[in-house]
Amino acid sequence: MQANLYALGAIALWASLASLGVSLTHVPPFLLTGIALIIGSVPAWPFVLRDPSQWRIPLRTLALGVYGLFAYHFLLFIALRNAPPVEANLVNYLWPLFIVVLSPVVLPGVSLRLPHVLAALLGFAGAAIAIAGGRALSGTLAWGYLPALAAAFIWATYSLLTKRVAAFPTTAIGLFGLVSGVLSLLCHVALEPAVSLQTRDWALLAVLGLGPLGASFFMWDKALKLGDARHIGILSYITPLASTALLMVVSGRPFTWSIALATVMIISAAVMGMRAR
Repeated sequence: MQANLYALGAIALWASLASLGVSLTHVPPFLLTGIALIIGSVPAWPFVLRDPSQWRIPLRTLALGVYGLFAYHFLLFIALRNAPPVEANLVNYLWPLFIVVLSPVVLPGVSLRLPHVLAALLGFAGAAIAIAGGRALSGTLAWGYLPALAAAFIWATYSLLTKRVAAFPTTAIGLFGLVSGVLSLLCHVALEPAVSLQTRDWALLAVLGLGPLGASFFMWDKALKLGDARHIGILSYITPLASTALLMVVSGRPFTWSIALATVMIISAAVMGMRAR
């Protein structure tokens, strides 16, 4: 139960990512990601100042963290630039499905049963309906779908592999974010035009960094350390549903039949997955 609460906390924060991003579309994506990830690492700093050993982790573990936080966002932003955003986001939300189906491949002693597979597929179908909003997808064949698929695979394998490396304190997530943020800023310098940020931009970046690109990663790590990756993966399908619903509230759009159907499907998938053993 505690693991599920941590996972739900991360999911709730990730649900606000799209709404916050709408207000920061004028900020280049690598600059946005770099600043937000560095801000997101700040809560770990007081613990590290008291005990620096918490960031003395094997290079392999740090590489895994950068693989998860930096490579995931790098590929996702490339996908959103080179494919229709709705469809690219849908492909990206294959990561909960990957977590479920790859669990027995990556984690020793974990088996995959039919209820897990059915719950994962039902959850993905609900996520697809929530994201597409009942509209027909464009069907445009864009190369940007490949980095979206790669991003989904990276986040899923990162999440699972954190259970395979030597145990590390959750505060090390702050080091993952700090290094990934610096790499993102280097990408900004190399690939994006320079911009000036206003006071409002910095305020939104602080909220973004402390929430969906900060505290969420700490909660996610705790959830994975305490819980069953298969269950957490299925529960993660709430993310696109909550994100879409929040966007509707912020934008003043009415709720639709597709969101209602997606709600039923995702909750059913979560219940089915939680009961499977």
